[in-house]
Amino acid sequence: MNFASDNTSGLPPDIMAAITQANEGYALGYGNDALSTRLRDRIREVFEAPEAEICLVTTGTAANALALATLTPPWGAIYCHGLAHIEVDECGAPEFYTGGAKLVHVAGGNGKMAPEALAAKLAGAGRGVVHSVQPAALSLTNLTECGTRYSAAEIAELAGIAHDHGLAVHLDGARFANALVAAGATPAEMSWRAGVDALVLGGTKNGLMGVEAVVIFDPAHAWELQLRRKRAGHLWSKHRFLSAQMLAWLEDDLWLGLASHANAMAATLEAGLAPHAEMLFAREGNMLFARWPRGLHHQMQAKGAQYYLWPEGETLEGPEEEPVSARLVSSWSTTPEQVDAFLGLFAGGG
Repeated sequence: MNFASDNTSGLPPDIMAAITQANEGYALGYGNDALSTRLRDRIREVFEAPEAEICLVTTGTAANALALATLTPPWGAIYCHGLAHIEVDECGAPEFYTGGAKLVHVAGGNGKMAPEALAAKLAGAGRGVVHSVQPAALSLTNLTECGTRYSAAEIAELAGIAHDHGLAVHLDGARFANALVAAGATPAEMSWRAGVDALVLGGTKNGLMGVEAVVIFDPAHAWELQLRRKRAGHLWSKHRFLSAQMLAWLEDDLWLGLASHANAMAATLEAGLAPHAEMLFAREGNMLFARWPRGLHHQMQAKGAQYYLWPEGETLEGPEEEPVSARLVSSWSTTPEQVDAFLGLFAGGG
């Protein structure tokens, strides 16, 4: 009954087998091996982007920060939602890697940026004024930190506004696969065709040991991204072990199957909780947010149910009947039995 995060799951057998197979013999380092070449070609094929540059790193924080640093000068402004992962969960890494760029919040409900709010922010951004940070990049997250999803059309609308003002567009795709299968879109439709210039293709939350791909669709940024990755200490020497994971993940659309399963388990969980709990946001992937009494939370935790209270300011102290909010995330390895066990505890009051 672990719904704390899709980070908590292990590895699918195909991924473990790929790592084991990559361990045989010798291979050139730093991405000069055959597996890395095959992976680059495979990602270009999947995204219908023959000139895309691909750089692998091991964490989403590094991927987001390096991508944004490639798009943003130290005096630049990065426009993001106030609940974006780069704002609330990355310990200032984007600011650090860019050398001081400023994160500027853009409002919008349900974790999604409102186009009119972005347009208003950019209209008064102070471009060309030496006293102001200069607009440089738009950062979107799909799925959002509220578990909601941008459609390809919504991304395109926001990206169009950004491009009209000379901004590059970054997409934090830690759960890109979950958003993709839920939308029924192609990878190209959800990325560069919608105006995305740099995508973080997240694998860690969808079955990989620790691989994120920064996909830069404009080859003009390719060399700078490679240099920034090396300078930051994120270029693995035994690179083949990263490439092997993501290559196996993309073969036969395994990545989409894993995400589809996670989304389906979240849908089942939602259906069971909805009659008894207040749902805070629309579930549009593998994350859901709900509210129930603090006393029930204590009982559920005591019986082994694992999830996070949300937001972090939620406290365990207070009246037992007072509601608290929780975030639940399903993964590729969540089983119907685990969902049923959780719902059984919930319905039984712990």
